[in-house]
Amino acid sequence: MKLFAPLFALFALSVTSLSAQTPCVNGTAAGYPCQNIDLLSFMPSSQLGGSDMNDIWGWVDPLDGTEYVLLGRASGTSFIDISDPMNPVYIGNLPASGSNSIWRDIKVNDNYAYIVSEASGHGMQVFDLTKLRDVVTPPVVFSEDAHYSGWGNAHNLVINEASNRAYGVGTNTSSGGLHIVDISNPLNPVIMGDFAEDGYTHDAQVVNYIGPDAAYVGSEIAFACNENSITIVDVTDPTDAVQLSRTTYNSQYTHQGWLTEDHRYFLSNDELDEYYNGVNTTTFIWDVQDLNAPALLGTFVSSTPAIDHNLYIKGNLCYQSNYRAGLRITNLDNIASGTLTEVGYFDVYPSSDAAAFNGTWSNYPYFPSGVVAVSHIEEGLFLLSLSGNISDLGCTDPTACNYDPDAIEDNGLC
Repeated sequence: MKLFAPLFALFALSVTSLSAQTPCVNGTAAGYPCQNIDLLSFMPSSQLGGSDMNDIWGWVDPLDGTEYVLLGRASGTSFIDISDPMNPVYIGNLPASGSNSIWRDIKVNDNYAYIVSEASGHGMQVFDLTKLRDVVTPPVVFSEDAHYSGWGNAHNLVINEASNRAYGVGTNTSSGGLHIVDISNPLNPVIMGDFAEDGYTHDAQVVNYIGPDAAYVGSEIAFACNENSITIVDVTDPTDAVQLSRTTYNSQYTHQGWLTEDHRYFLSNDELDEYYNGVNTTTFIWDVQDLNAPALLGTFVSSTPAIDHNLYIKGNLCYQSNYRAGLRITNLDNIASGTLTEVGYFDVYPSSDAAAFNGTWSNYPYFPSGVVAVSHIEEGLFLLSLSGNISDLGCTDPTACNYDPDAIEDNGLC
C-alpha cells in the first residue's frame, strides 16, 4: 500500500490548487470518487490562461524526454511542462487566431502543433513546439510559426503521422468532409485533395492500415464519424478518395471513435443518445475486419447517465472522457465477443453524473510516463495515473513515500 501525507480536506470543484499525489483510497482521492486511478495534481484555469477548457493533446521532447500537455481553451492554447507531474509548470499561451470559441482542437506531428477552431476565419495555426525548451521565465505569450488559411472554421483536426497529412473536418469547405493537407513541410501546408461525398465529418481517425482486410493493408484509411454513420474512406490517393462503406445505426449524433491497435475493432460514442433517449452512457463496438461491411458487435452501457465525449485506446484499455462522469476506463480483453468491462474511473464532477455538457472534455493517455492528462471544461487540468490492478507502472523504490510494491515497471514518479 502506498504511504502518503494526511489527505487534503474534502473539497468541491471550487478548489484553487493541488500539487501533491493523492492515491485513490477507499473510493476517493481528495474528495473525488475514484477506482484504480490516483490524482497526481490539479491546475485551475486561472493558472492556465483563463476561459473554458476544451481539447487536449501531448508532446514529448525528443531531445530530453520532457512531457508537455497542450491544452485548448476558448481564447487560446496553453502549454504545460509535466516532467514533474506533481508540480506542473505553465509555460505559456498561444492566443487564438481571431475571435474566441469553445471549440478548439490540437494535434501534433513532427514537433509541431496544429490548432484549429470553430471561430470564423481562424484557419490552422502551426506552432514549433521546440520553442518550449527555451522559456526561462514562464509564462510567456507565443506567436504562431505558420498559418494555413485553406479553411476558415474547422470543428476538428485529424493527423496521420505516418503520412505527414492533416485532415480538417467539419470545415467550411468540402461540404464539411475531409480536407486533406500535406504537412511534410510544416511551415508550408499545402492542400492535397478532399472527400465531400458523405458530407459533414465531426471527427475521424486516419491510419496506414495494418488490419485483417487484406485488400487494404498498407492503404491510408479514414474512419469517420459523420453525425449518423460510421463512414470508412480509402484516402490513399487524396485526389481520388473512395468511400468503402457507410454504416448507420439508431443514432442521435455519431460523435467520435478510435481503433484498437490491431485495427480489427472500432469503438465509437454517440454524444446525444444519453441526452435525448435517457440511456446510460453507451459505447458502440464495431467489427471492422471487413472495411466494406462493418458490423455492430454490441454496446457497453455504463452505470452512469453521463454524456460521452472523446475516447482513446492504448493497449487493452479504452480511456473515455464522459463529461460529468469524468474519466472512465474499460478493458478490451473480451471485445471480440462484443463486451467491455469498466476497470477504473476518476470522477471530476462529483456533484452529479447527469446528462449535461459539463466536466471533462477530453483526455490524453499516451505519455511514456503513464500520466493521463484530463481537461475539465470549467475547472482546468487534472493529471492522473493508473493504479491498482489496471497498471503495472508505479514507484519501485522501497525508500520512497509513494512506493508501490505491486509495480512491475517504474513510472519515474518516486
